[in-house]
Amino acid sequence: MVVIGAGVIGLELGSVWSRLGAHVTAVEFLGHIGGMGIDMEISKNFQRILTKQGLKFKLSTKVTGATRSGSTIKVSVEDVKDPSKKEDLDCDVLLVCVGRRPYTENLGLEEMGIQKDQRGRITVNSRFQTNIPNIYAIGDCVPGPMLAHKAEDEGIVCVEGIMGGPVHIDYNCVPSVIYTHPEVGFIGKTEEDLKSQGVDYKVGKFPMAANSRAKTNNETDGVVKILADKQTDRILGCHMIGSNAGEIINEAALAMEYGASAEDVARVCHAHPTVSEAFREANLAAYCGKPINF
Repeated sequence: MVVIGAGVIGLELGSVWSRLGAHVTAVEFLGHIGGMGIDMEISKNFQRILTKQGLKFKLSTKVTGATRSGSTIKVSVEDVKDPSKKEDLDCDVLLVCVGRRPYTENLGLEEMGIQKDQRGRITVNSRFQTNIPNIYAIGDCVPGPMLAHKAEDEGIVCVEGIMGGPVHIDYNCVPSVIYTHPEVGFIGKTEEDLKSQGVDYKVGKFPMAANSRAKTNNETDGVVKILADKQTDRILGCHMIGSNAGEIINEAALAMEYGASAEDVARVCHAHPTVSEAFREANLAAYCGKPINF
């Protein structure tokens, strides 16, 4: 199987087929896996884990065409940086996972005069009003990450605004999860974001290999990474790979939503043995430079 795209969808579906016994090669235009918004250190660690599971990756590679001959599909690719480097990949199944687009065509929006941007997304203000004030839009058809939980929050806040209440969503506190095995969860700023913005930050890490529950479950691949403001200790981002990362990232979302510092989390007693202890340990490492159990 060849998967076009090593973003969230490509990795989730590709890893499933790989675990079922297929030989999977993912072709990605970008130079990393995991799509936009993933921390580069986490992306590299994640690629190493999936490669160990049997997935193959061709990064910085562009698909130029695909043809079928009998039961075989030939996928033509070339190097993004050097188009003279071309290659043909043979496969039984070609899976196209190059992202999503809003479903806003043929809905009569043009006839109503509702404005859209160049990507087909409906333009809205901070209260989710379109250019026609009594028509609102939320979710995948407006700018922002295409996530069900983001859409749910927008729906709640939108209706509260219609009823006269305050309208506020901190999109920096919306978590993302890649549902592979192990899972990847991330929220807030990446290390690359903070460097480009000139933010003085500190890093705390804790490997899943040092977590008692992960060792008991024989699921020791992964790490928790905390990014905190060097002056205020406020948590700016959290990135993790590991069993139940999709559950633990919600603890990071709660902490960041209420402006918690790494010390705040480090001082919260966590049940033992649980995988969530790794989150506390990473915050402890960010706060005072060293976790307890590693």
